[in-house]
Amino acid sequence: MILSIKRNGLILGAFALATTGIIALTHLLTSGLIQSQEKQQLQAILASIVPVRLHDNAIEHDCVQVSDPQLGDRQSRTIYRATLSGEPAALAISAVAPNGYNGNIELLVGMEVSGHISGVRALKHQETPGLGDKIELRISDWIQGFDGLQYDPQNSASWAVKKDGGQFDQFTGATITPRAVVSAVGQALEFAMANQEQLFAAPNACASGESNE
Repeated sequence: MILSIKRNGLILGAFALATTGIIALTHLLTSGLIQSQEKQQLQAILASIVPVRLHDNAIEHDCVQVSDPQLGDRQSRTIYRATLSGEPAALAISAVAPNGYNGNIELLVGMEVSGHISGVRALKHQETPGLGDKIELRISDWIQGFDGLQYDPQNSASWAVKKDGGQFDQFTGATITPRAVVSAVGQALEFAMANQEQLFAAPNACASGESNE
């Protein structure tokens, strides 16, 4: 009886060690691939909201880390910097809409130094499929409605969905999601416009080539 228990214990122990080894090896073999894919995805998103005509630097390797509630929460967030011939050209601002229908909506907002939007993308969300997920470019072109616009703090009332008296369309059966995104984009733009000089003057937090996004 005792020998049987010991034998079974040894078998279970060996199985646990083998399983742990396989998991560790799988992680080791795939971690580099995952990091490479994440880097490529980031580069593609940055390229889609900060056109190549606006910069000649590698944006993903030039950034600052900022913690400010105007970006949606108090977490450290990445702001990528685009320069042209060494001069400030645009920013790609990581922000969050904390009041989505099903929680946080992670965003990346491209803004030229003039204050005009060069592009906005929803990076991560849990909004309802068929309703709130229309903030995704692959599902709807709604997010492109920001392109070329400029946020005016003096006329912030227009920076809202039409149901609230603003200029942006809401979704049929879903107002909370676009309302949250519109507000978050406006807040991110206001922050970036007020702090442009400091953001471009700050030390590079991505100089090693490792993105923090």
